[in-house]
Amino acid sequence: MSYTTAEARQQLLDTVAAATEQIAFALAALGEAYEQLDEHNAENLERDLFRPVQLAYGRAQRTYLEFAERQGLASRTFQPASPGAPSRGVKGFLDSAVEAVASADSALATLQDSMLPVEVGDADLRAGLQQVRELLAGVSGRARDLVRTLGR
Repeated sequence: MSYTTAEARQQLLDTVAAATEQIAFALAALGEAYEQLDEHNAENLERDLFRPVQLAYGRAQRTYLEFAERQGLASRTFQPASPGAPSRGVKGFLDSAVEAVASADSALATLQDSMLPVEVGDADLRAGLQQVRELLAGVSGRARDLVRTLGR
């Protein structure tokens, strides 16, 4: 069975959707961590982690929806994710967020490396994927920095 362009487009769309879901989970986990922090650390989390992930989430959704529309593919809406049990604490939520961001970034990097966006995508799709990855870059390091300062 040959691999059709339609199947490739759908695979691309599904991969972007899965990465977007991971970003939504990271956003939810960061929101829960924020609620458990003092004002100073909460402001740092919002500036250094929440805001870039929130922007990446919005950009990922827009990239997904615009590509689906241009290609005439059925799309879906993304719902807020559940961050998990509050007993995990701030560090647990930050760890979960970092893992979800890494998973999303890895999926998008693999997609870019596959050349599938070039073969069946378009310039807007490639630019959107790159922007999402740029927004997610450094989240892990900034989360480590925040964890180091907790309790001081």
